[in-house]
Amino acid sequence: MANHLSSLKRIRQNHARRLHNKYVYKSTKTAIKKLLVDKNQKQYSTVISMIDKLAKKNIIHMNKAARLKKKLSKKLLYKLI
Repeated sequence: MANHLSSLKRIRQNHARRLHNKYVYKSTKTAIKKLLVDKNQKQYSTVISMIDKLAKKNIIHMNKAARLKKKLSKKLLYKLI
């Protein structure tokens, strides 16, 4: 276990950030699943925004965000046509 106060604070901060990042990522995954079921255009723009925010904050890699957006757009466009 860490002995320095700064190390203890860093451990607390990392734990809080990890929990927050997990919450945001999980809520995005849930929104993606709902989008694939509902096929709602307004919901699509919200989900894309959520994915962009995850990539901007380095919670997911930018290439993964691009893959997710491409997959969603393909599935949504084929269902709407």
